Amino acid sequence: MRRIALSVAASTMTLSLAGCGVLNATGDGASASPTKGDDITVGLLLPEKVNTRYDKFDYPIIKDKVAQLTKKKGKVEYANADASPSRQAEQLQNMIDAKVDVILLDAVDAHGIAQGVKKAKDAGIPVIAYDRLAEGPIDAYISFDNELVGEVQGRSLLEALGPGAGTSDKIVMINGSPTDPNARQFKEGALSELNGKVTIAESYDTTKWKPEIAEANMAKAIAEIGKSDIAGVYSANDGMAGGVIKALKAAGVTQLPPVTGQDAELDAVQRVVTGEQYMSVYKSYPAEAEAAAQMAVAKLQGKDIQFDALTQDRVDSPTVKNVPSRLVQVSALTRHTIKDTVVADGIYSVDEICTAKYRAACTAIGLK
Repeated sequence: MRRIALSVAASTMTLSLAGCGVLNATGDGASASPTKGDDITVGLLLPEKVNTRYDKFDYPIIKDKVAQLTKKKGKVEYANADASPSRQAEQLQNMIDAKVDVILLDAVDAHGIAQGVKKAKDAGIPVIAYDRLAEGPIDAYISFDNELVGEVQGRSLLEALGPGAGTSDKIVMINGSPTDPNARQFKEGALSELNGKVTIAESYDTTKWKPEIAEANMAKAIAEIGKSDIAGVYSANDGMAGGVIKALKAAGVTQLPPVTGQDAELDAVQRVVTGEQYMSVYKSYPAEAEAAAQMAVAKLQGKDIQFDALTQDRVDSPTVKNVPSRLVQVSALTRHTIKDTVVADGIYSVDEICTAKYRAACTAIGLK
């Protein structure tokens, strides 16, 4: 997949489009040949429940945005596959049978779902790949800049190791699921920063992103390398970072090495506050989810100017070239940037982060 960096920040993406009049554009181009009115049904297929973002952020944001864009006449039919490719295939077929108007698909297995995507296309239902680049004849794709995610993680890990870091420093890589194309891009981005600068002593792909599998793999790495010889851990997301930290503590490690993450989950932010986890990658779920809803509605209503403005990038999947896309930027969340990221964007309040257990640590870093 080609990565095309955007110049627009995630937190201002939807506002900037609205500000220049695109999202509410009128005239021939913006309203030409609408195929649907406001009474539309958006099918939303999300991949799993271990990562709390999907139920807490993505679904409610998309639901609210669709309602806003359709004068409350549009609705969202939601299903979560709970990390099961076969369940998601059934859910996709159910939405085809129910004749939803458009499908937002966050694939559990990007390759395995391709036939289902083709069935939707044959039924005249557009499919927009959401967050993960599904194979098959998708109409558009929206996600974060996934190689940049890995680059940010890799750079942050090197920063944590300090200027004296070198090839004598041994790193463990706990990568995401092999069926998730995003995981491959995260790894590639991280390796572009780490290769030649440190030694990748052990590397594991983690089935279904399961924290317990990450914990078991980390335990293997500790046994192979030795608990005192691990300089840092690349963990592709926060759930797995939690498993990594459990394994390190179980092995008797008291001075934890820097551990990366992604998704800015609340418990991970709290681990960053205490220093157990070095960083996470903050991705603006409101920006991604709102833009996905806008893309779906614009696609159905024939608002080509709006749709084109929202999909100015192009990416290649293994089966389709030049997919109209939107790649959203990301940023590092560390102890020093919590206030400027998740707090500033209203993802969590200081009170939610700084509960009694974390109050002293929050005060120590000026988070109050």
